[in-house]
Parts: sequence; C-alpha cells; structure tokens
Amino acid sequence: MSSDKSMFESGWLPPVQQQAPPGQQKGKLDPQPAIEHVPDGKGGSKLYQPAGKLKGKKAIITGGDSGIGQSTATLFAMEGADVLITYLPEEEVDAKETKSLVEKHGGKCYTLAVDLRDMKNCQKVIDEAMSKMGAINILFNNHAYQMMIEDIHDLSEEQWIKTFDTNIHPFFYLSKYALAHTSAGDTIINDASINAYIGRPDLLDYTCTKGAIVSLTRGLANQFAAKGIRCNQVAPGPVWTPLVASTMTPEALKQFTTPMGRPAQPSEIATCVVFLASTDSSMLTGETIHCNGGGFVTS
Repeated sequence: MSSDKSMFESGWLPPVQQQAPPGQQKGKLDPQPAIEHVPDGKGGSKLYQPAGKLKGKKAIITGGDSGIGQSTATLFAMEGADVLITYLPEEEVDAKETKSLVEKHGGKCYTLAVDLRDMKNCQKVIDEAMSKMGAINILFNNHAYQMMIEDIHDLSEEQWIKTFDTNIHPFFYLSKYALAHTSAGDTIINDASINAYIGRPDLLDYTCTKGAIVSLTRGLANQFAAKGIRCNQVAPGPVWTPLVASTMTPEALKQFTTPMGRPAQPSEIATCVVFLASTDSSMLTGETIHCNGGGFVTS
C-alpha cells in the first residue's frame, strides 16, 4: 500500500478499513473516492469535461447516494440532465451530498429514500420521476447488496433471498414500469459485475444475481431494439466505494486491485455510463462495457 500515491496511479491501494453496512461515504471513507474528477493521463486527476451530451434528459439512478451512483448523477448533471436518485433511509447523509453536487453543476436532483425490495416501491420511483421530471429518458439500475461468505454451507438462505430481492428483482420491476413511459432514443443501463464472468467464490449469491442481470440486459435489448430503446450494461471490476469497506474482509481489501495496479474510482465507471446514456453509443444495445482495469473476460 502506498498512501502517498495518487488514486489514479498504479500501485495505489486504499487503506484497509471496515464499516457497518450499508456503509457511508461522506466523512467516513478514507480517502474519499473520485466523483467529479477523472484521470489526467499522467497519474493525477482533472475535472470531468462535459460536452452537453445529455442536455434536457431526465434520468433515474438507483443507489445514487454514493460511489458509482453519486458520480453518475454528478456527471449526468454536468452533461445537462436532471436526475432522481434512490437510496436507503440510512444513506441520507450521502444522498444530500449527491444532491449538492448535482445542483452545483446546474442540474435538478430529486431524492427518494426507499427500499426497492418491495415492488410497490419500485412503482413509486417511476411515479415520482414522472411527477417531478415529466419524463424518463434514462434508467440506471445501479444499487446492490453483497456480503462476503467463503463457503456455500455458511451462506444462509436468508442472505441468498435478500441478495436476489435487492439485486435483480428491482431491476426487472423498475425496467418494466419505466418502459411504459419511454420511447425511441431512451435507454436502460444496468450495473453488472466482473464477478458474473469470473465466478467469484466468496460472493456466490452476489455473483449469481450479476449473472441474471447480464441475461436481463441482453433479453431486454432484443425485445426493444426495433423500437429504438437500447439496453446495455457496465461490468466493473474493483471500485473504491462504501460498499467495499462495509462488506469485504480485511484480507480481501489487501488484494483489492486490478491488472492496472489499482482499483477503479467511481468516476471511471460513471464516464462509461454517460457514454451508454448518450447518442455516442447509438449502435450499442445488449452490450457490456468491461470497465475492470484489464481483467480480461469472455463477454
């Protein structure tokens, strides 16, 4: 571990630390992850440079309180979009920070504390988005739950059900309900994981839900391609977020890196989401961006 290195420099690893789940970013995660800044190509960072790619768009981002969700909301605002973010009630501090960042960059941010395991709450998200923003052009299904368990015999049935109820069922509900309000040019983006492709053994339930997300993305893409509605996904590798500090063991954190010699920062995944949300990716549907720092996998 080299604490004197830039977070965008090979050889940087986060200090080993642990929090109670679901984890908190603001004032708790050390160091704070990169949200507005991206690599400058020289080991340092620079402020993300927008180009009006999402001007006038309306987006829903689940898990928008911190990490990838917070950075995506911020970059969407920089690109001209308004957002509605969802989060758990205990994540209010981070959600307020997201709202502040979005508004700092000229966007509107609507916040909704809600447990998405209840399908009625998923409908509530869509209704709230339509009420507040009048449209849904982008749905980024981003939220997730994980907890490391080494052996299937120690993985409780209760955790298995919770992981599926959190990680895949709401992706279906939200997509179904949102698609009633979308039209040609709109997009759904799902957050999958490298784990769906490598079969990580100590996150068995999480890995299985990410595999289901891969299939959901491809199936929806085939259903709606002819209607001009695209569905793609990102599949990150290690990313420095509160989820990591609140769910992974110290031993796993000591190895929390990629072939690039460091974990990703949330902003490096968010830029991929911006690409998939914009017309820059107009010929992509059913595709996966493997933003994993060189962990080569078979798509």
